[in-house]
Amino acid sequence: MITGKNYIGNTLKANGNITHKTINPKLNIENPIPFYEATDEEIDEAVQLAWDAFKNYRKVSGQKRAEFLNTIADEILALDQELIDTYTTESGLPEGRAKGERGRTVSQLRAFADLVTKEDWRENSFDAANPDREPFPKDDLRRTSIPLGPVVVFGASNFPLAFSTAGGDTASALASGCPVIVKVHEMHSGTAELVASAIIKAAEKTGMPNGVFSNIMGRGKIVGAALVQHPKVKAVGFTGSISGGRALFDIAAKREEPIPVFAEMGSINPVIITPNAIENRAEEIASTYAGSITLGTGQFCTNPGLILTINSAKTQKFIIDLAQKTVAIDAQCMLHPNIKNGFVENSKSVSSQNGAEVVDEITDTVEANYAATQITTVSGKDFLKNPKLHKEVFGPFSLVVTAKDEAELIDIINGLEGQLTGTILAEKEDYANLHDIVDALESRVGRIIFNGVPTGVEVCPSMQHGGPYPASTDSRFTAVGTNAIKRWVRPVSYQSFPNELLPEALKTK
Repeated sequence: MITGKNYIGNTLKANGNITHKTINPKLNIENPIPFYEATDEEIDEAVQLAWDAFKNYRKVSGQKRAEFLNTIADEILALDQELIDTYTTESGLPEGRAKGERGRTVSQLRAFADLVTKEDWRENSFDAANPDREPFPKDDLRRTSIPLGPVVVFGASNFPLAFSTAGGDTASALASGCPVIVKVHEMHSGTAELVASAIIKAAEKTGMPNGVFSNIMGRGKIVGAALVQHPKVKAVGFTGSISGGRALFDIAAKREEPIPVFAEMGSINPVIITPNAIENRAEEIASTYAGSITLGTGQFCTNPGLILTINSAKTQKFIIDLAQKTVAIDAQCMLHPNIKNGFVENSKSVSSQNGAEVVDEITDTVEANYAATQITTVSGKDFLKNPKLHKEVFGPFSLVVTAKDEAELIDIINGLEGQLTGTILAEKEDYANLHDIVDALESRVGRIIFNGVPTGVEVCPSMQHGGPYPASTDSRFTAVGTNAIKRWVRPVSYQSFPNELLPEALKTK
């Protein structure tokens, strides 16, 4: 049952008098339950509980943490239809998407559970002593990774489950031995509370300390800033806008003790299509990319918002076909009125720039909070001289840029801001001439896709979901896959330690 209250550790509290309601974007009405925003005292209590819990939780064995994570997964599944119905009511997304995202959330939890049952993820290192070494003896040195401390996770607007309350940030932080305080995304407060109840039940069933998890409500920047500024918070995970992620990054950097903010932010995910690919399979590519551009109403961080190719008559024909196929897909509901308004504003901003031309768009009147898909095109020359054309449009929109030749195409790639992904669509006969394009993409993106689509992010050890700024605040780390755990730990070396005092993972058996 949804109460509208905050989980401060394992206790539901609503001491404040400020409330908000979620919105059903399909019906364009408020949902009935009011949610109480956390007070300063509740925020401080949640962080203090997390700090106290950390003293014990950091030493909980990997097997016990794995049991906790697997039990969270079980409890999420036990929420059954109530969770699915709440998800769809608050997001406007269909039931199939809700069930798919729930499956991904559960799989992530179980993947991190499997990871921490062994100690390999810590990358332990052993260097034996050599007292007879000349001219100086060598001491015994051993290194491991230890958890940072309480982590604040910000729920994402576009993934109410997989990047939110029990999503990848929370799962990886709990796996590492860090307690988690979730700052709920206000669009999905009911979904968040249900998932939080599953985490609390799992913590109690597996004997985890009170405070290992809290769930905090609050709109705007006040609650989030208070959490990031708290001296007992040691790291932050964020998925969202560039402005939001950068604001948190700046707050964390200005603390007396700066802390890391691992933010996954904006990306337009360039797609390079060679002339040979257009020559051989233009219609296939147009159909595939029409689906990718509109998937989830274009509300994925890996949406292909920028398509780059070399101008020709066949290229122009391809652009028209892509636009027609994309616009032919029925308009879909966006997550929230604010997101719909942002889509309208940003798509107009890009398409109104000098040289930009709308190829096709949905011109029929669409329902409130539904998106009118648009494909716009511009020359490479105009794109290079106008940074406003580089703006991310969050929704079913893509800008097709036609370069005059490969040299201009590479100049365009080199001039892009950091991106999550880059894609190459090419033929076998192109391979010998692709090295410069690959080299250019490597410097700008975290993941390069060949003859595929960027939408869809596999949860596995080889996945890199992050890239140069502003795609993320630290391109060395991933927000997806089991290597995400490395964000929440730091290395410590132990020199000449007695075996009895070493961490268990470093002891000589």
